[in-house]
Amino acid sequence: MAKTLAQFSITRTGDGDYMLHLEDEDGETVEYAATFDQLDLISEAIEEQLDDDEDEVLGVDEDDDREDDDE
Repeated sequence: MAKTLAQFSITRTGDGDYMLHLEDEDGETVEYAATFDQLDLISEAIEEQLDDDEDEVLGVDEDDDREDDDE
């Protein structure tokens, strides 16, 4: 069963990389070292997924948008 993300943080390390801290609902924390490029890829993947899901999550109907534009 998947764990639920409770919180996360990203801090820059002294060597120019980043430390990604992920905490689950039980308080267990996992740390990952990541480069700038890796974090950039993660942020792009998140943005793409949210953009793909935006209409469904917000309940936006493309037909409604067209009607509003015609008014």
